[in-house]
Amino acid sequence: MSDTAVPDGNKLVFELKTGKVVIELRPDLAPLACERLKLLATEGFYNGVAFHRVIEGFMAQGGDPTGTGTSGSSYPDLKAEFTDKAKFERGTVGMARTMAPHSANSQFFIMFADSPHLNGQYTIVGKVIEGMEYVDQIKRGSGAGGVVKDPDTILKAYVEA
Repeated sequence: MSDTAVPDGNKLVFELKTGKVVIELRPDLAPLACERLKLLATEGFYNGVAFHRVIEGFMAQGGDPTGTGTSGSSYPDLKAEFTDKAKFERGTVGMARTMAPHSANSQFFIMFADSPHLNGQYTIVGKVIEGMEYVDQIKRGSGAGGVVKDPDTILKAYVEA
């Protein structure tokens, strides 16, 4: 649990088959990406969406409605919101993108471990404050790309006050 209270509207919840994951969103770091995640969760976009790319010791990626890692929402891509005020460490939630910096859309990833090589290269949108043990149980993929066969999904996503 976080040491400080989370401002209203900045808790994103993912219900997984193993339990509830609560993410404290950080609009102070990434206002555009936080608004996008909240909008998509409110619209039901993430309900039933798979964790399509999961690499042991690195991260779990989801947010693509096709489950292929090549798609996003119907909204335009976001401007990058890179920061040096937070680091990619265990529990950090970042926005996935292509090689183009301003290509984040709906896909996100949750870190299993510290990954300093990502610092300043991807938008940090928040941090898991409850339920990291459930993130740890997400089915892993295989190969260098971490592609998951019969992946775990987000049963329901919503913003909690």
